[in-house]
Amino acid sequence: MPMNIVFDFGAVVFSWRPDEIVRAMFPQQAATTAAARKLAGDIFHHGDWHDFDRGTIAQDAVAERTARRLGLPQPAMQGLVAAIPHHLTPIQDTVDLLTRLRERRDARGDIRLYYLSNMPAPYARFLEQRHAFLQWFDGGIFSADVQSIKPQPDIFRLLEARYTLAPQRTVFIDDLPANVEAARAHGWHAIHFVSATQLEPLLASHII
Repeated sequence: MPMNIVFDFGAVVFSWRPDEIVRAMFPQQAATTAAARKLAGDIFHHGDWHDFDRGTIAQDAVAERTARRLGLPQPAMQGLVAAIPHHLTPIQDTVDLLTRLRERRDARGDIRLYYLSNMPAPYARFLEQRHAFLQWFDGGIFSADVQSIKPQPDIFRLLEARYTLAPQRTVFIDDLPANVEAARAHGWHAIHFVSATQLEPLLASHII
């Protein structure tokens, strides 16, 4: 039975630097590192953004709600939300690792590649159209497509059911400890991602 390797996308496969994005769009409100970090948290760690990830509110709505809630200029907030997919650039070290995993899968058939990503629908469609390497995956779920987000148990159950994944043969990779712990609670193996260099030997211990 093959080992299932499940990747998160943001900050694992694609770069995600919210502080830098916020600082570029709101230089006055995010003039210092601490201010940028706080503003990024206020934007992206709020229920409004989680609803956008979940697919229950639209892009214009999350920009309007966030601007109003934080007293930010709405045109700039609309610009920030629209610009984010262009900032989601592939992390080359991870793509290189995925290349090696794809080659192993194609040669030996002892692994399968999946993704499980909290991602608003417009961003998901952008990535699918822009990056051909997403076709390497055997399947996956974007949160907005199923209206559920990590670390909720439902989204782990859904991926498992959709692709008939055996929990004991599934290893999940994510940069957020809460998501890693949720996967472990579901019975999966899980690795807290720091870098592709750190990930590769840990992953090898699961798939030898």
